Amino acid sequence: MPPDAATAVSATAEEAAFARGLGLVATDLDGTIVRSDGAVAPRTLAAFRACAEAGVHVVFVTGRPVRWTAPLAADAGLTQPVVCANGAVVYDLGSERVLRRRALPPAAVLTVAGRLREALPAIAFALESGSGFRRESGYVPRFDTGLEQAVGSLEDLLEHDPMVLKVLVRCPGQSSDELLAVAREAVDGVAHATHSDPGGSLVEISAAGVSKASTLADLAAELGVGAAGVAAFGDMPNDLELLAWAGRGYAMANGHPEAKAAADSVAPPCEVDGVAQVIERLLAARA
Repeated sequence: MPPDAATAVSATAEEAAFARGLGLVATDLDGTIVRSDGAVAPRTLAAFRACAEAGVHVVFVTGRPVRWTAPLAADAGLTQPVVCANGAVVYDLGSERVLRRRALPPAAVLTVAGRLREALPAIAFALESGSGFRRESGYVPRFDTGLEQAVGSLEDLLEHDPMVLKVLVRCPGQSSDELLAVAREAVDGVAHATHSDPGGSLVEISAAGVSKASTLADLAAELGVGAAGVAAFGDMPNDLELLAWAGRGYAMANGHPEAKAAADSVAPPCEVDGVAQVIERLLAARA
C-alpha cells in the first residue's frame, strides 16, 4: 500500500533518485489536473512549461475522446501526441490527425453486449466509434456530447460504422463500482473493462489488452523514454495499469481506493494543484 498524502509529500529522498532519470510526465485529466470547475490551474500549466524547458515530455493520457481532449491540450500548450479513449487512440496535436487506433472487433462488441445483458437485463450501450458517439435508445448520456447522435440497435450501429473505440455501459440501480465488478467477470478474455465515473453508473470497455499503459508504453518508447523514466498521475480505475507501469505512479488524494493501492505515492488533491506540486518537486530534484 502507498503512504498517505502527507507522507508522500515529504518522501523526497526516494523521489530524488527517481527524478534524475525523469523523461516523461503522463497525466490523466478529470479529477487529476482538471478541477471541479472544469479548469486547469495556472500553476499546473506553469509546471508543464517547466517540464518542456527541462526537456521532459508531457503527455495527456485520458479516457476522453479526441474532441474533448484536443482543445484542453492546446490550451495547456502541448504539441506532442495525446492518448485518448483509455488507450484506443493516439492523436497528434501538431498535425491534428489520428496516429493510431486500437479498436474492438464488431464480433467482440456483440459478445460483450450479450454477456452483460445476460447478467444485467436493464443494461444499455453506447459506442465511441470512428465517426463519433452512437447509442441505443435506452442509453441516456450524462453529458451533452455536442454531436448529433445516431440512435439504433447495436447491430445497426455497427453496420454503419464497425470501428468501435470504446463501448460505454450504463445500468439503472448499479453504481460504477458495482457495474465494473460484473463487467470484469463477464468480459474477461474478450475485452478490457474499467471506469472513470464514481458518481454515476458507467463502465467503459476497450479491446483486450488496450489500456492507457499499453498505448503510452509504445508512445514513450518512440520518444526514447522507458517506463523507469515516467512519472504518471491518475485518480480512477482506468488509471490502474498506468500507475503500476510507470517508474513512479502517483494517485491523487481525492482518487479511488483502487488507484491509491496501485500507486507508489499519493499526490495532494486535484483542487490544490497536486500534480503541479509533485512536478515542481521532481524538477527541483532533477536539477
